[in-house]
Amino acid sequence: MHLTADTETGEFLDDPTEDQLAGLIGELGRSAGSFITLNPADETHGWYASVSLLPDGSLELAYGDPDTSDDHQAITTDNPAGIARTLTTWLADRS
Repeated sequence: MHLTADTETGEFLDDPTEDQLAGLIGELGRSAGSFITLNPADETHGWYASVSLLPDGSLELAYGDPDTSDDHQAITTDNPAGIARTLTTWLADRS
């Protein structure tokens, strides 16, 4: 599946790997700003995902896919690699 990742500061990755996602997530609060959005490159898909830095320093992953009745999910953690792994696994199911 073709997707893009965009940071609050304008950094853009086309089809990021799990390691690249973990790197972006690890930069939240620094060079990447306070959030990252992931979007399908094909606008006919309705899924969405975002990672946000919360005021307490933890990270929130929010995602959903209305096309498959996959309800909105939100996970809060402090593990960038864990979020990247969760996202990569979830995104693989979108293809």
